[in-house]
Amino acid sequence: MKKILYLFITIIGITSCSDNLESLNENKKDPLSVPGEALFTSAQKSLVDQIVSTNVNRNIFRLIMQQWTQTTYTDESNYDIVTRSIPQSHWDALYKDVLKDLQESAKVINETPLLATDDIEVKTNKLAIIEILNVYTFSVLVDTFGDVPYSEALDIDNLLPEYDDDTVIYRDLIARINTAIADLDTSFGSFGIQDNMYGGDVSNWLKFANSLKLKLGIAISDVTSEAALAQTTIESAADNVFESNEDNAAMTYLSATPNTNPVYVDLTLSGRDDFVPTSTIIDQMQPRAYERLVDTNEDGTIDDKDAKTVVPGSVTYTDPRAKFYFDDNIDADDSNSSQTVYLGGTPGASNSYSNFTHISEKISKDPTLEGVIMDYSEVKFLLAEAAARGYVVPGTVETNYNDAIEASIIYWGGTMDEAADHLARTEVAYATASGDWKEKIGTQKWIALYNRGFASWNSWKRLDHPVLAPPASFKSETPVRLTYPIVEQTLNGSSYGAASAAIGGDVVTTKVFWDVN
Repeated sequence: MKKILYLFITIIGITSCSDNLESLNENKKDPLSVPGEALFTSAQKSLVDQIVSTNVNRNIFRLIMQQWTQTTYTDESNYDIVTRSIPQSHWDALYKDVLKDLQESAKVINETPLLATDDIEVKTNKLAIIEILNVYTFSVLVDTFGDVPYSEALDIDNLLPEYDDDTVIYRDLIARINTAIADLDTSFGSFGIQDNMYGGDVSNWLKFANSLKLKLGIAISDVTSEAALAQTTIESAADNVFESNEDNAAMTYLSATPNTNPVYVDLTLSGRDDFVPTSTIIDQMQPRAYERLVDTNEDGTIDDKDAKTVVPGSVTYTDPRAKFYFDDNIDADDSNSSQTVYLGGTPGASNSYSNFTHISEKISKDPTLEGVIMDYSEVKFLLAEAAARGYVVPGTVETNYNDAIEASIIYWGGTMDEAADHLARTEVAYATASGDWKEKIGTQKWIALYNRGFASWNSWKRLDHPVLAPPASFKSETPVRLTYPIVEQTLNGSSYGAASAAIGGDVVTTKVFWDVN
């Protein structure tokens, strides 16, 4: 089990034989410089925190994807991303807290002289791992906004950076990940305990780098001009990706603040019951007949009195992950069924917390729950998609699809027997599930990514499944990007204006370059 081990830096003052007045001005309690390894640790945690968070000021992708919905303030569930400056928080976290720390980490490590006992290969591995996280973080920014500052980003002397074309950025990210992969030497170590994801294990970083490379290749696979690059990227990575859940890119949190899982902070320590699972995902994971009473008050809104009621004996089957995703807190009248019945809230409606199924304690009340930025199930779905697109990769569409669902069930705590039974269901089996390959893979991947909103959002943008119904009081169509931060409009107006024009308008319905369907 991976553990967060934070680096506490103690600087021991060096005293000289002769004191002088200048020495009285020295602060021997504070570090004169921060080691590059400490900066890496900080950047790594900031990255995972931002991707994992469910704070409505920072990360609302679970709400956009209708995996969760709100109970008190419903703006974000209705696709209002501006009120709380969500784009600004996402932008700042990635640029300032992640990329800037990674840049400084690489600089310090590069400039620190090697001791006689140090191996140059360890230093090279550290720099390659920093580069892998750089590539991942910049890909998140492009996937979120489209064109972003890249070649001129992070320069403290340039306060008005120009935005780079998102297609050009992706090409460069693929080149950078290829270089990082080539630089990794699994015969040597890296960050050791300062690496809170893999404990410095370079072989795991190599798998993660190739899995990220596969993801980048799949992302551009619908772009005609990038067809050749997509193929070489996917096929050269496919044999070297994650092989089991043990390879997941994840960080385990501690039991005490401020190092707990952000979801625990947002759902438990906040003391507010603000989220419930949606009917969208619960009805997919537990198909059944039900009656939904819509706007019985005729007041233009859906409230508690309009909630659906379960028809007795109507449960068809229940996805084995449901008991890990949801709490059993609803006393439903389902006397003809031995199965637990879950009730999902209406996306965007004023859902009473007490009237609907809750998010599981496994997710909401465990401060040490690991934060995942990429996992084996996701990689297997990517391989299934690659096979469906005709690329030469290990396994078939169906075998990779089956492996992905099985890996997800096992990861959450299910058994092999439960996975086998689930995959045998007509509604789930690849041969008999409804729709084309995009619908089959897209729907099941969305379920597997239940607690990973950002990855789910990007998969949905490419595969267009599942179909999401408009929320109760939606402010816009389902966002396919976040708008640029307002501060960019006011402080970097020229670059902002050029970027906005280049992408086709700074609105949530403008697609990033790879979202062509």
